[in-house]
Amino acid sequence: MSLAGLVLCVAAAALLGVAREFLRGPDPRYVPAMAEHAVVLPDGRRIFVQKYEVTVAEWSACHDSGACALAIRAPAGADPALTPATGVSHVDAMQYLEWINGRSRHAFRLPTLSEWEHMAREVLPEAPEPIFTDPALSWASAYLTEGLAPRRLRSSGSFAVSPEGVADLDGSVWEWTSECFAGDGGVVPGPDRCPAFFVGGEHVAAIPFLVRDPARGGCAVGSPPAHLGLRLVTDAAVSD
Repeated sequence: MSLAGLVLCVAAAALLGVAREFLRGPDPRYVPAMAEHAVVLPDGRRIFVQKYEVTVAEWSACHDSGACALAIRAPAGADPALTPATGVSHVDAMQYLEWINGRSRHAFRLPTLSEWEHMAREVLPEAPEPIFTDPALSWASAYLTEGLAPRRLRSSGSFAVSPEGVADLDGSVWEWTSECFAGDGGVVPGPDRCPAFFVGGEHVAAIPFLVRDPARGGCAVGSPPAHLGLRLVTDAAVSD
């Protein structure tokens, strides 16, 4: 057999091995805890949502493998398995997605903004009535009612749970979406050229893709997001 033929045989065997891995189904060691029920969208589609935000322990597995550049540590005394991973940029989130999809043998992604808003609709507080009705005092009304979500980072499961079983959508972590924010230019670039992405939380914010600390940059109505993290969704049910 020629050298070229040997190389082709090795490559084909490697591809066959990868295919066999995926045909065996998801690897439960890397599949996160999912909400008990699918979220049914207005158009009838179903998405399956990670129950909690990605934790420090889950993130550290990616970092320890060399796939995630960012190292994240839980606060002193906090359990990494019960602490949301925060200080995450959109670039960091995409590194994690690439890693978890390869390890879990399942296609996870970030939600779109409309998906995130729909899954959070039952747990987010309604916009409060203005304290001052005089238009000249609208600034005072906004000042006194913004920032309703707690700012301190708390353990997973510390906040409300949606009817589908998704926890902490109303918490202190704003979650990255796949939705590009391109300003008022009218033309939305592809994800590889997007300058900023929307994050979902108490209010929607647009955060530059490299930002890890939301206090340093972002566009939002209300106070800046307290923490930046992520939650995975998938279009197909995860089965062992």
